[in-house]
Amino acid sequence: MTIEKTLSELVAINSVSARSNAEIISYLRERVEAIGFQVRQFPYTDERGVEKINMIALAGALLSDEMDAELALVGHTDTVPFSSAWTDALQLTERDEKLYARGSCDTKGFIAAALMAVESVAVGNLKRPLALVFTADEEVGCLGAKRLADARVLSVKHAIVGEPTSLQPMRAGKGYCLAEILVRGREGHSAYPAVGASAIFRAARLIAAIEKIALSIQEDRREEFDPPYTTLNVGLVQGGTAKNIIAGECRFTLEWRPVPGQKAERVLELVRDAIENERRLDADFDCEINASRLDEAMETPASAPLVRLLEEATGRASGTVAFGTEAPQMRALGADAVILGPGDIRVAHRTGEFVPVAELRECQKILTRAIEHFCL
Repeated sequence: MTIEKTLSELVAINSVSARSNAEIISYLRERVEAIGFQVRQFPYTDERGVEKINMIALAGALLSDEMDAELALVGHTDTVPFSSAWTDALQLTERDEKLYARGSCDTKGFIAAALMAVESVAVGNLKRPLALVFTADEEVGCLGAKRLADARVLSVKHAIVGEPTSLQPMRAGKGYCLAEILVRGREGHSAYPAVGASAIFRAARLIAAIEKIALSIQEDRREEFDPPYTTLNVGLVQGGTAKNIIAGECRFTLEWRPVPGQKAERVLELVRDAIENERRLDADFDCEINASRLDEAMETPASAPLVRLLEEATGRASGTVAFGTEAPQMRALGADAVILGPGDIRVAHRTGEFVPVAELRECQKILTRAIEHFCL
């Protein structure tokens, strides 16, 4: 089977995060068991009651409660949704040496390359264990990988985490943190402001303070990142019930992406300080924070054997990424983790997502070389 045919079969399976990924896991299980991998599945039910499955396939060692792998190839099976106007989103289409479909770039292209790589080596001759890790719910918060990390079901020395990097090895990545902030006021008729207290005005003052935090935290710089500091964003604001009612509540989201070496909680601590300052100015200032994600940044040393191997195999110096990946969870399982895959992150998540054919084929060669280096 060709890598293009493999990718065609993968993208034909609708595995958007809102759906169960059982169908694609069944496909992957059949492929890898046919060449001698042993498979263990880790099912769970998401918050909407939908079945999700993480899967670990192991060769070169026996399955156990304390599995070890010299090398793990890691890919998430879920994709973001696609517009109904993209009628052939689940049908691989080739134009100008590019393969178009939802997930072709993020990250079924990597998974196809990983399948073809393991099928090209003599799995029975492995001297050190090789693992394939296929996860659920990456697109909604790396939830599947977090479950694997929390359960400590696998110990890994080296991990290649599949994400679109145009085949540049990425040895470090920013974290991802998200909080919802609720500011309360007191409703009243807008013609008589003294009878109420505007939650929107209060939230606006706090948002202005957060903007100052965003500027001040730029002093903690890591020049290898773009941008070279922790970024903050207030992406959603919602408050009030009518134009002539003093707003009783205002909610907004705060997102930040910490650089390596900075605690994920650092911005949260600064925001709490800003809230306390508002309370000193306004004794009735009422605010609460719900932090739903506090994902740390990750960094693998430039001298790590996997970094050096992938730099040599790709002919490119290692870099960094600003978007979230499952690399921190692989680090939690003990791995020197590097992010790498075919395709460009800038074309992921959009209608007309694609992966270049040349990069797809080259990725298979790179992964095969990594397997041969670490496991044969």
